[in-house]
Amino acid sequence: MQKFTKSTWRTVLLLIAMVSLGAGQVFAQTTNISGTVTEEGTNETLIGVNILVKGRVIGTVTDLRGNFSLRVNQAPPLTLVFSMIGFASKEVEITDANVSNLRVSLAEQSMLGQEVVVSASRVEESILQSPVSIEKMDILAIRDTPADNYYKGIANLKGVDVTTSSINFQIINARGFNSTGNTRFVQLTDGMDTQAPALNFPIGNLNGPSELDVESVEFIPGASSALYGPNAFNGILLVNSKSPFEYQGLSAFVKQGVNHINGRPGEPQSAQPMYEGSIRYAKAFNNKFAFKLNASYMQATDWHGTDQTDLSRENQGNLDFNPGANRVHVFGDEVSNNIGLLRNVAGLQQAFGPAVNSLPDQIVSRTGYDERELVDYNAKNLKLNGALHYRITDKSELSYTMNYGAGTSVYTGAQRYSLANFSIIQHKLELKGDNYFLRGYTTIENSGDSFIADLTGVAINDRWKSNTDWFGQYAGAYLTNLIQGQGVAPGQMGSPEQQAAAHRFARGVADTGRIMPGTPEFDAAASAVRSEVIPQGSLFDDRSRMNMLEGQYDFKNEIDFMDLQVGGSYRVYDLRSNGTIFADTEGNDITIQEIGGFAQGAKRFLDDKLKITGSIRYDKNENFKGQFNPRISGVYTQGNNNIRLSYQTGFRNPTTQGQHIDLNVVSARLIGGLPFYRDKYNIFDNAYSLASVNNYVAAVGSGLSPVDPRATSLLERVESLPELRPERVQSFEIGYKSLIADNRLLIDAAYYYNIYNDFITQTAVRKAPGPIFPGAMPNTDQGALNAINAPTLLTPITTPGMENTFQTYTNIVDEEVRAHGAAIGLTYSLPSNYTIGGNYNFNRLISTIGDDFLNDFNTPEHKTNITFANRRLTDKLGFGITYRYQTAFRWESTFAQGDVPEIHNFDAQISYRLKELKSIVKLGGSNLFNQRYIQNFGGPTIGAIYYISITFDELLN
Repeated sequence: MQKFTKSTWRTVLLLIAMVSLGAGQVFAQTTNISGTVTEEGTNETLIGVNILVKGRVIGTVTDLRGNFSLRVNQAPPLTLVFSMIGFASKEVEITDANVSNLRVSLAEQSMLGQEVVVSASRVEESILQSPVSIEKMDILAIRDTPADNYYKGIANLKGVDVTTSSINFQIINARGFNSTGNTRFVQLTDGMDTQAPALNFPIGNLNGPSELDVESVEFIPGASSALYGPNAFNGILLVNSKSPFEYQGLSAFVKQGVNHINGRPGEPQSAQPMYEGSIRYAKAFNNKFAFKLNASYMQATDWHGTDQTDLSRENQGNLDFNPGANRVHVFGDEVSNNIGLLRNVAGLQQAFGPAVNSLPDQIVSRTGYDERELVDYNAKNLKLNGALHYRITDKSELSYTMNYGAGTSVYTGAQRYSLANFSIIQHKLELKGDNYFLRGYTTIENSGDSFIADLTGVAINDRWKSNTDWFGQYAGAYLTNLIQGQGVAPGQMGSPEQQAAAHRFARGVADTGRIMPGTPEFDAAASAVRSEVIPQGSLFDDRSRMNMLEGQYDFKNEIDFMDLQVGGSYRVYDLRSNGTIFADTEGNDITIQEIGGFAQGAKRFLDDKLKITGSIRYDKNENFKGQFNPRISGVYTQGNNNIRLSYQTGFRNPTTQGQHIDLNVVSARLIGGLPFYRDKYNIFDNAYSLASVNNYVAAVGSGLSPVDPRATSLLERVESLPELRPERVQSFEIGYKSLIADNRLLIDAAYYYNIYNDFITQTAVRKAPGPIFPGAMPNTDQGALNAINAPTLLTPITTPGMENTFQTYTNIVDEEVRAHGAAIGLTYSLPSNYTIGGNYNFNRLISTIGDDFLNDFNTPEHKTNITFANRRLTDKLGFGITYRYQTAFRWESTFAQGDVPEIHNFDAQISYRLKELKSIVKLGGSNLFNQRYIQNFGGPTIGAIYYISITFDELLN
């Protein structure tokens, strides 16, 4: 790792030195330009207009009076490009060495179809002629979103799916296979991958820029690995922050809101305050040096997990309640046991004699604690950002960027994780020019006081009373009540009503003296558990890192008959969980290295109406075979009509956890899919698929004996699993994008068809201590062995080091998984600045995934968004309204499986411009009518947010 770091910075610094040496030459001539930029029609001066020398990195902006001055180390002629969001760009040729009092006017224009994007081809191009589907939010869309922040407003873009784990933690996805930790999607902030190294998925906006510093957001749904490498599988999101050269001055905003209005049971019973504030300052000196500083902080009472759905309903049998309940947001009840197994306990046999046979084969779980009693719901997020930019020459710019995010949130993974006082920091050094960039960056995460909520509940119970003692007391009290209290004959089971009464009595006895929430004893026990690292406690101790070096070169200055770009990357994951997530204990360091490179070429034909683009990329992870990923696309343009066809490929490597996780999550031990971990735990010894075990448990719960052939015949042996490997996708897409009706109506439609090979999934097995013979008769030798071994499958063993249930990563290798979908978006610019728009999205999984694997498509089949807005209803007043709808769908994850109901949601905002104060006041509501909903099964219940904010911008026109 030290060698990588040294070589990375050595390479970057060497290139900087080479560029700097070139800057030492004495320029023969310079060009000096000064002038004023005004708005066409009103003749008012415009503040903050970007002025760039075409083909170079040097430029400036207009000041508070609309004036500018620029010195260029180049003899004329040269071309200046004047641009500003909401206005048509203008190019002005400069032919004299000294130009003063230059007057330039910019005309206001609709932005429909005028945006320039970079992410689709890694070079600038018109959004209308992009070879793939792409969406963009500009500064105005970010500022005017009806959502309570811009990141949540991304949900209104065509093709976007959003999943909420916490009020400040949203995950973005596209085109199916959604999750609360989306490892199929890449998010870049100023070119830096925002994934947490130990998790391998973007952490939303927890360390991203505040909306004061966001210039644009670009979203590409679909496979993008041919340009962006591993895990750009379902799509990519690029968040671009503002350059301190182009966006100078002071800006700030303050927002106050409320949530938890009309709280439901388990939620706060009164409205809770929310706060957010941000400040940005940027300054440039002589167009050579610039810096920016950003700080933001938010605090709110988090959305609560209140779902009491029983995940083990098959354990209930014919009772009127389930003694073995395992509820979604209750933790500690994951520990369960078949009390029928206690018939063989010597102490119970001595105490009750033949009456011990009255213990039923019934799953019983320990009494758990509600999530709100264990998790820190005081959500907060502190973000700091700084950047230094230096223009070494007019053609090269060096920058250092630091992004820091810290706070408290909740994340739903295999369990519910309370991310308490976590932090993640990124450092980037970048050298770029008009046709190249070279960047090196590092990402360092710190788990802080983060802990597993489920494990906390289990450990509190266990520290108060061991499982052995609790289940022993439960069984004894059950027999006492059933036989002595209700008069059931010894050895008889009694009626379902009698059994239910005995279960209730037994739980009361076993729970006598239980540590109760809200007491000093509970607080002390919870604090003790959360202060000890896994497996002794529930605390994470993660300091994992990711280091990245990448570069790109565009041959546009050397080749003019076609476009050609090449690039490469080198990445190293350095896992440092200290044994709390991975098996990276002392002396067993774990690193993962990846290399990659790509080339892309494009050429126009048929009088420039047809553009063909082709690219290919090669990537190699040290644990898997290398992957080639091609992409080819064609765009035919006739006026404002653009038809596109593309064939794209993508792949994703198994995640760091998919390769190396080694973690007890109470219900199972999660292990990486590499051969080392399968061998370490001998997971195939007397192993049965968990799906078949669940069927067996349900059969026993229905009244069958654990050795009944009808029950044991349901068990399916697992002797091996496919070797873990990267997953691949082929994506075929056809699209149409056009401006019609006098350029007032923008139409964007697309259809895709995806074919997945070597689909990465998870499967689980449960091991018996000895062989089981499915279907064997009880009165045979095999049946006798079944009587010993089969009942052990009824419940998971949760003691670390003694687990009998293992969940691991593997691939579906014997069949293709197919999905398809379509999307259409319409935006119409009405008279008097009104706009109305909407989009419809369709996604469907065509293939059927077997019961032994997670079917984690997790995407609504139908979804629509409708927006009606007017940014300038008057010179001071604007508004926006958005309606979102999605159909109900099935959600499957390692944490929970269930149905997500349909969602109807309204967001709205009214803005008022205080021109003399250079400020905008915004009043709005998210989920305006407070219709509670969930976005993933096992996630929190989301209600309304009402807010008011004021934003000050020194450069506001």
